Amino acid sequence: MDAQACITISVTVLVLVALIREMPADLTFLSAIIFLCLTGVLTPTEAFDGFVNASLLMLAALFIVTAGLRETGIIDSLGQRILGGVHTETLALLTLSGATVLTSMFVNNTPIVAIMIPVVLGWCRRHDVAASRMLIPLSFVTILGGCCSRIGTSTNLVVAGLMKRSGDPQLYELDFFELSYVGIPCVIVGVAYLLTLGRKLLPVREQPFHGFGRSRREYLAEMKVLAECPLAGKSVEAAQLRGLAGLFLIEITRGREVISPVTPDDVLQEGDILVFTGLLDTIIDLKKIRGLQHVGEPSSEDSDHRRIVCEAVVSRSSPLIGRTPRQARFRSHYDAVIIAVHRNGRRINRKIGDIRLENGDTLLLQTGTSFVDAHRNNPDFYLVSDVRDARPVRRAAWKSAAFLFAALLVLMFFAPAETAMLGAFAAGILMIATRCMSATEAREAVDWPVLIAVGASFGLGEALKKTGVAEELARFLVSGTSFLGPIAALAAVYLVTMVLNELITNNAAAVLTFPIAVEAAMIADCNPRPFVIAVALASSLAFASPIGYQTHMMVYGPGGYRFSDFFRVGLPLNLLMWLTCMLLIPHFWDLKPAPQQAFISTPVLSSAAAATDNVDAGSPALTPDTQ
Repeated sequence: MDAQACITISVTVLVLVALIREMPADLTFLSAIIFLCLTGVLTPTEAFDGFVNASLLMLAALFIVTAGLRETGIIDSLGQRILGGVHTETLALLTLSGATVLTSMFVNNTPIVAIMIPVVLGWCRRHDVAASRMLIPLSFVTILGGCCSRIGTSTNLVVAGLMKRSGDPQLYELDFFELSYVGIPCVIVGVAYLLTLGRKLLPVREQPFHGFGRSRREYLAEMKVLAECPLAGKSVEAAQLRGLAGLFLIEITRGREVISPVTPDDVLQEGDILVFTGLLDTIIDLKKIRGLQHVGEPSSEDSDHRRIVCEAVVSRSSPLIGRTPRQARFRSHYDAVIIAVHRNGRRINRKIGDIRLENGDTLLLQTGTSFVDAHRNNPDFYLVSDVRDARPVRRAAWKSAAFLFAALLVLMFFAPAETAMLGAFAAGILMIATRCMSATEAREAVDWPVLIAVGASFGLGEALKKTGVAEELARFLVSGTSFLGPIAALAAVYLVTMVLNELITNNAAAVLTFPIAVEAAMIADCNPRPFVIAVALASSLAFASPIGYQTHMMVYGPGGYRFSDFFRVGLPLNLLMWLTCMLLIPHFWDLKPAPQQAFISTPVLSSAAAATDNVDAGSPALTPDTQ
């Protein structure tokens, strides 16, 4: 083993240690590839080539497209359809698993996870469930579902391409649902694990509404039921306005009638004024319900989108003290509408227009875009700041967003990777052009730490491949078990691929172990097809590290996870998948070679090397690579 291989191994170990000790993933990977450049292991081009990888660029584009779906209310509607009637964590996991497994058979994992993350986060916030309890299962089940078809994951497509190029008659083209013979049982075993033992191992990294600061402030807010509101005609219970974490419906004002306390059977009507007390996030969520409008706010959608939501604290010297908003002519004086009020933990039992403001009252305001700059130093207020993620929903543009996303899905289904990536960026630009979102909102949607971590991880994988560390590990394990028989050799191939997938990207693991799997079959005098099937499955079914699969990195930050969380939850699942595959692969694919079979090692190795080059270059023939 030469010096460069030793350096690569040392850096890889240090990266794993840093991630276990909760160092930022983006800075950790970036530091690793810079060090590998300085020591000559990688050239700058090799180190940073991952940042122009088709899968990474697709991910960046999907952040923008997903923002358009969110800003037009499509994601909230999707969440209501999938998880709207679900109130328990177990049922949410089961419902989420069913929806994502079926979808991921036909659509690549990355867009599914990108869309579902905000849906899951919204459900967790409304039901006071830690996001860390739901996001690891989201990533896991999309991978499990993707292993049931040829197009479910990019690694399946890579392996299918390698089989076609190998020239071996037993490595004929992979059928569309051929992997489902093992994939479907793996889904059943995996979901059962996540609902039982895996659920007990899932961490509680954060509890929504249990922090401090403005997220714990309880506001009083008034909402009017408009004619187009889908809640009109429903009971309070059917409208799901009871039992929500951080939100309580105090009373309903209907003309001169005041309904208080509100019962679950009270039916909402057009024109009702609903008085809520709730935390900031839940008050903001109310704004996203179609036809439910804060009392006093502009009714024009176009006008609404030229306004923002701010918080302002009434100062001791403010002329507002002792006066109601009506008496102070608040709206005309400040060009702002009070949509909610918080008063130092005390519940306010009056309507907002009748509240006499006091020193220290926190006002949630809908204002013009210049309000923050104009009043930041105004002595009337102690503090003025905008509220993130409080923009009103652009419902008028939802059809444009839905059409663009549907067109993108069709493109991703049929087109090669580079074409699909360009289509994703085009969809994002068209969403801005059709006013599904603003350019500012599109820029804010890109999660740069995730992109940096994923892009830099490709560089580390390149170092492991270039120095021969990955291949030497694979050959060592396979040669050490081949004398035990074909099942042992098959198990070793699966194990090697799975371990490599935990250290480098799934596509790289598949490309590296494909020729090794064919050689192992030749040594054991076996049919190479089951060995290659093992590579296809093992290069996706790896759950013990956030490094190996892109969707793991996507949920790593939003879930507040630690490296050890994936190891604790994923390692038992890895072992279950290994056992399940070893029981089923020999059953569905005969290990015995066909009569007069000739194993051709050299073309396989050369085709794998060519495939490696194609994978690195984003070849559309092998890598519609959105992972």
